[in-house]
Amino acid sequence: MPILKEREREQAQKQFEALTNPVKLVMFTQKIECQYCEETRMMVEELAALSDKVTAEIYNFIIDKEVAEKYKVDKIPAIAILGVHPESPGEKDYGIRYYGIPAGYEFSALIEDIKTVSSGQSDLSEETKAVLAQIDEPVHMQVFTTPT
Repeated sequence: MPILKEREREQAQKQFEALTNPVKLVMFTQKIECQYCEETRMMVEELAALSDKVTAEIYNFIIDKEVAEKYKVDKIPAIAILGVHPESPGEKDYGIRYYGIPAGYEFSALIEDIKTVSSGQSDLSEETKAVLAQIDEPVHMQVFTTPT
């Protein structure tokens, strides 16, 4: 049984038509005692089925510990959104992570993040980019949302 409603699936598929470069959704889960892991995995797989530019890799948080460490994932369910741009080898990790199931309003944000990663460009102004370029040490930002 699909997790995405028909309307969500149609809207996501329409949005994915604008993707310019491939995007990889790397999802971490486990079967025991993980609220929303199964639903999140199903969502990621359904999204990947909507476009040939979106792929999904599913990992077990415990068994694939080295992969979780590579992506700095420390809780589940988790989704890392990675760009796969033809002009640069490998994948581009922008540090975008979703923890928990991106449902409700967060689903729209997930779709927008997939589009942004695909383009390799943000909608930030040149002024904002210049200010951010002056940051010379790592910054850890987190945005918390409540279920809708």
